[in-house]
Amino acid sequence: MNRLILLMGLVLVSYCVSAQITNTRHNLSVNGKGLKAGSSQSMCEFCHTPHSSRRQAPKWGNVGKRYLMYDQSVSSTSDIKVDPSRQPDGASLLCLTCHDGTVAPSSGASKGANTGLAVPVYGRANLGTDLTDDHPISFVYDAAFAAIDGQLKTSPEHPVVLDGEDKVQCTSCHDPHNDEYSNFLVATNQFSELCLKCHDRDYWTTSSHATSNANWNGSGENPWTHVETPFASVAENACANCHQTHSAKGKAQLQKSILEEKNCLDCHNGNVAPAEKNIELQMQKQYRHNVYAYNGVHDPREETLLSLSKKHVECQDCHNPHAVNNQPAQAPEVNGQISGVQGIDQAGNVVSSIAYEYELCFRCHSENPMAGAVTSRQVEQTNTRMEFSPSAVSFHPVAEKGKNTYVPGLLNNLTESDMIYCTDCHASDGDDSPAGPHGSIYPQILKYQYLKGDEVIESSKAYELCYSCHSRNMFVTEAGDGVQQKVHYNHVVKNNISCNVCHDPHGISEMQGGDINHSHLINFDLNVVSPRANGDLHFTDQGYRSGSCNVMCHGKDHDNIGY
Repeated sequence: MNRLILLMGLVLVSYCVSAQITNTRHNLSVNGKGLKAGSSQSMCEFCHTPHSSRRQAPKWGNVGKRYLMYDQSVSSTSDIKVDPSRQPDGASLLCLTCHDGTVAPSSGASKGANTGLAVPVYGRANLGTDLTDDHPISFVYDAAFAAIDGQLKTSPEHPVVLDGEDKVQCTSCHDPHNDEYSNFLVATNQFSELCLKCHDRDYWTTSSHATSNANWNGSGENPWTHVETPFASVAENACANCHQTHSAKGKAQLQKSILEEKNCLDCHNGNVAPAEKNIELQMQKQYRHNVYAYNGVHDPREETLLSLSKKHVECQDCHNPHAVNNQPAQAPEVNGQISGVQGIDQAGNVVSSIAYEYELCFRCHSENPMAGAVTSRQVEQTNTRMEFSPSAVSFHPVAEKGKNTYVPGLLNNLTESDMIYCTDCHASDGDDSPAGPHGSIYPQILKYQYLKGDEVIESSKAYELCYSCHSRNMFVTEAGDGVQQKVHYNHVVKNNISCNVCHDPHGISEMQGGDINHSHLINFDLNVVSPRANGDLHFTDQGYRSGSCNVMCHGKDHDNIGY
């Protein structure tokens, strides 16, 4: 009786499974609606051999065939150990007997399957024998592995399953008998539901890429051509906005494009992300963080303090795509657009997730500066971290509140106790441009024009950068707020001397000029200002709104000229 019940149960299961497969691409029988791999009436025998079954791989498994596996030798994010002997096993080996595209499904061990057409799997289903561009398989996924990775759940959630050896196999994500969710997935991947059965990325649930309802507007290239059945919005495609599970062109992180920036810019080009986040447009400008100039250099695990030997800039250096969001902030705190990225703090220490915007900038513009000095200064300093150090002589208040208790003509409700961002000065030009230093028509990726030298005709446009915080009226009329205003008028208006000739816009570090000669950002441009005949070259701060200069300028000695 029990044997009869068991037999009836097996028949029922077989019937249900057959019903699921009938109208899918895995029905390779003569009655199939897709690829017909043989003349057999049976759908099962291409994978199963119920009679005379042999305890070995089917002969179309091509004993001796070698696969290139996804591991640390090709990935900078995988914690799978490099093991040249590791090869597909278990259910994955059976899947690959068709999906490696080398042998036809009709070459099976079953007699019925041996007849008919010999047509290998083609198109997206053809993974080849190079699996370095496919999601890893045939590796042990246990709590220890998850802990080392740090971004995985302790164990996969239902319905993702491991095999009897706790290994991830093709069948962990694919049910070959059931195509309910397309591509034989075991669960829907809308909103990356399937991916999140294993992956537990920091910040992800509140990120813009997990919540945005933006759609492709139909212009230009479809950003989701790599997805066989894409969903409508960014949030619904989720991980698939950037990643490709199989045959990924950007192998190391399974990115859809080998060009790192293209994984971002095919949405941030005005066709998916809103116009105010059209970064591709900014990248066409003359002065930019040129992400196009480098490829294959960025490594998610690279040293936080970039070395000159690995000079590069990619979108991922400043933005964490799993963390980015629209959360605003006040200077100097980090906002959502650059949250979750690594940097260097004011003391020169590595931080895994920045708290202040300047810590991101210090990553490239501190100990190993990626950009040299643009003005020859009396006090040379290319380490921006030192220029903004609280111990510096004077500085714009980026990392610390300023030391000057009287700053003339502040606008926009700014006070001497307020702080500012690096991106208040270095940002894409134009008030309607995306935030951040992506690209500008002005040198040094400045938000507004800032002319330099000693032949500059003063105007609201010439020093628009300075005048965005400092009232122009304080400096362009001879009468008004005392001698300080007259000094600026005489230099800037009457003699065409730019702000940059006398003032260093970042700051002057105490390490290279720790005296009263460099307060108020005084650090002379040596292309304009030179020592007097007796060697004097300094400004002396003499207290509240008072000082004197001992320099040679325009061929004339300034001998203790004060104001």
